[in-house]
Amino acid sequence: MNVDEPRTYYLAGERLYLRELRPEDAAGNYLAWMNDPEITQFLESRFRSYTEQDLLDYIEVTSQDPNSYPMAICQSVDGRHVGNIKLGPVNTIHRHGDIGIIIGERDCWGKGYATEAIRLLVDFAFEELGLHKVTAGCYSDNPGSAKAFLKAGFVEEGVKKEQYLSNGVYVDGILLGMVNGG
Repeated sequence: MNVDEPRTYYLAGERLYLRELRPEDAAGNYLAWMNDPEITQFLESRFRSYTEQDLLDYIEVTSQDPNSYPMAICQSVDGRHVGNIKLGPVNTIHRHGDIGIIIGERDCWGKGYATEAIRLLVDFAFEELGLHKVTAGCYSDNPGSAKAFLKAGFVEEGVKKEQYLSNGVYVDGILLGMVNGG
């Protein structure tokens, strides 16, 4: 593949598919999610506001990074963009990568979409990229995120005590991981 050509993906699941993030994703719902304090309350990106240009720059930089795989989470039935998931950075020497996820559409919360998206990305990481391990982390006051990763097969590997300031109090950071074949 020419380095100037964008990477494309289509990872199909039961109710969702993952595809590459595209410049046209920067407007509309994605921009609204990133500026909504309720949606971003458990993300490190919550500490600033975003413009469409900020998201375009993010999509361009991460899409060109050979160790980053940013993807849109879309409903299979209608192609609706409901969230994003990213694998990266990927460490090609130790063959591991970190996963981050956002389900931006409130009507999609609590429906298992995060778990399905995580499983799709884990399959890609292990089968296509040959990674040995994938990791993730979340705030302890975000039980939905931990539950999604645990349901996808991750295990809790550790706790960073009072690691994050969330809603005015210090909360633990939960470390999660999954080993290929483990």
